[in-house]
Amino acid sequence: MIISFVSKTQRLTQQCVVTHTDPGALTVLVQDDTGGLQVKHVGENGNCYWVDVEPVPGALVINVGDLLQIISNDEYKSVEHRAVVRSRDKSRVSIAVFFNPAKRGDTDFYGPLPQLISDGKPAHYRNFTMSEFMGTFFSKQLSSKAPVDHFKL
Repeated sequence: MIISFVSKTQRLTQQCVVTHTDPGALTVLVQDDTGGLQVKHVGENGNCYWVDVEPVPGALVINVGDLLQIISNDEYKSVEHRAVVRSRDKSRVSIAVFFNPAKRGDTDFYGPLPQLISDGKPAHYRNFTMSEFMGTFFSKQLSSKAPVDHFKL
């Protein structure tokens, strides 16, 4: 679990968390009413822009992670996102809980689920261990879509 607190004394233009995707399966996020979470959207013309995720009282934000994108063979997509300072007058607090597989041994392999692979829809990713997956994530220093790109066939 990560609890993020952004002080109102930080510069408004200061980006608090670099653009990234979450490496695990799912992230559940609670944000306060200040907001600041943005997701990257790619328009039909291919142009990218940032969309604010407006806080909804009592709601949870669910982020699909890179691992879920891989094991779902792209049925679900992880989304690039970031947190930004939106107000000089108000601090921002968010709480994130990350859900990841329990098996992390060197003999436990992850990749697209066999049920999601067919002649018409081949595997998009190779199999890997969790230590290889996390090593790739941390070696790229939160670079956007690094694990997904690294394991793509």
